[in-house]
Amino acid sequence: TPVAGRPAKRYRATSLQTSVQLPSRRDDLLATLLARALELLPPEEAERMADSVGYEYGQVLAARIAPSADSVAHGQRSVKAALGLVADALTAHGFAAHAEARGPKLQIINDHCPFGAAADEYPHVVCAVDRGMIRGMLAGLAADTDPTLTESRPDGGDHCVVQL
Repeated sequence: TPVAGRPAKRYRATSLQTSVQLPSRRDDLLATLLARALELLPPEEAERMADSVGYEYGQVLAARIAPSADSVAHGQRSVKAALGLVADALTAHGFAAHAEARGPKLQIINDHCPFGAAADEYPHVVCAVDRGMIRGMLAGLAADTDPTLTESRPDGGDHCVVQL
């Protein structure tokens, strides 16, 4: 007699290996072109410019984030609540980011860099864009802060970590 419901699932081990590869981004070429163009500038000026562009873009992103009643107190978000929104926005842009507190310090940890090989080849310029985006979003959501890059993949780290 047939039994009602779905048939049972059966699993078995296989010797097949699976791997996941993220597709290469089409804008890698443009990022490389931009990084090389910025290389023509003195390093400090290129980094300052990259940070400025990131900051302005971060402010645009912050303006798009609608305020939520549970994260806004007296018209201003707490830095901790804003950091979660920043991590979500970075994840939407390919960074696979999350926010966490380590003692009194707040951090954003990026598990993936959407800038690809350009970040390895031009880390100071590309990481300055990332840092500027975070600074710009935080300025638009909570308060001006001065985030510090404490770990980066191009420098041999497992993640990119920005700390407040």
